[in-house]
Amino acid sequence: SRWDKSIYFTGDGGKQDREGRFLFLGRVDDVLNVSGHRIGTMEGESARGDHPIVAEAAVVGKIHEIKGQVIDAFVSLKESYKGSAELEHDLREHVAKKIGSIARPETIIFTHDLPKTRSGKIMRRLLRDIVEGKLLGDTTTLADASVVEGLTQHYEEEE
Repeated sequence: SRWDKSIYFTGDGGKQDREGRFLFLGRVDDVLNVSGHRIGTMEGESARGDHPIVAEAAVVGKIHEIKGQVIDAFVSLKESYKGSAELEHDLREHVAKKIGSIARPETIIFTHDLPKTRSGKIMRRLLRDIVEGKLLGDTTTLADASVVEGLTQHYEEEE
């Protein structure tokens, strides 16, 4: 209703720089609300992802009775690196420097892989289901269902 009927809105956000180039920022409907601050999942993931030993990361919001939501991060490290309490601290501080302390993740789960479709897209909705303790939704498009089973077990152990 906000747009002219001739415009199709895909749900992706972006901006155009002064030279006319487009920068795609990710989904505009995938936003976390942490203590009244709106943080895009793309922002959180890119802040973690630019750490030198992080291969890829996915963030989801977890309901928190005071803050509204807190951030839980699922992080896959580059080969030969292992997660540790020291690395968790380092990642939290890295994010605080990049975005701000409000984006510091509550929980960091180190994993070898993230749940992805066969085309390689991370399925955040399944990570949300894991964090919220819900029954997993449709997993038929997963490339490897064992990834979700392992993450569910690992997350429950961390909590």
